[in-house]
Amino acid sequence: MNSMAQRMYVKNLTTFDDKRIHFGFTLGINTVDLNFTHYKVMGDNPKFIPLPGTPDYAFKNSIVRADIPTLTPGFTVGIVTNLRLNDNFDFRFLPGMSFGERKLVYNIPIVDVTSNPDSLKSYSIKSTFLDFPLLFKYKAKRMNNQRPYIIAGGAYRIDISKSGVDDLVKLKSASTSIETGVGWDTYLQFFRLSTELKFSFGLDNVLGASPAAVKNNQVYSSAFSRLSSNMFILSFHFE
Repeated sequence: MNSMAQRMYVKNLTTFDDKRIHFGFTLGINTVDLNFTHYKVMGDNPKFIPLPGTPDYAFKNSIVRADIPTLTPGFTVGIVTNLRLNDNFDFRFLPGMSFGERKLVYNIPIVDVTSNPDSLKSYSIKSTFLDFPLLFKYKAKRMNNQRPYIIAGGAYRIDISKSGVDDLVKLKSASTSIETGVGWDTYLQFFRLSTELKFSFGLDNVLGASPAAVKNNQVYSSAFSRLSSNMFILSFHFE
């Protein structure tokens, strides 16, 4: 006689989640963005003083705006350190490096007199970050070889890229952020693969000092009262 039965799955790594601590590595892609808080007009910034020879678009009553219309993909690598707290909660430390770029577009001509006397279409800020995230991971019930989860926590980030003192827009090197995301654990025969989408929202004002007025127009950085840095990361954890 023929009979029908529910398909049986072979569970991989059945004792993996019982480990008190385990390690792994991360590969991912990222995009870095900025949140802009503009002055209504340039004259609202008490530090902005137009000098003789300042272009017409850079007077105190000028309205200057910037944006990042297109996000540029970057790359992230890191190390996974996972501490099991109980059946559903883990504590994770994922130090790593992220390489990203932001291209600013203004409503006024962009002229960088230190590198290019001609008008530019956009101004690029390239960064190399040292990332130090501390995250709590909540895991749902395992379904055969699959297990969804959510994460939340904070991160400290240091930009170690070398920026010239005459950059049109200079950013501070250190920043803190809150992070949250979702992921999916897949238990394979020899390792666990986790696909994770994480959002990092900056808490600090990362706007640095304006460039020397005698070398570059200050209007490009003086248009902002605050800049905060955000990052979106699609990661693949191998543990």
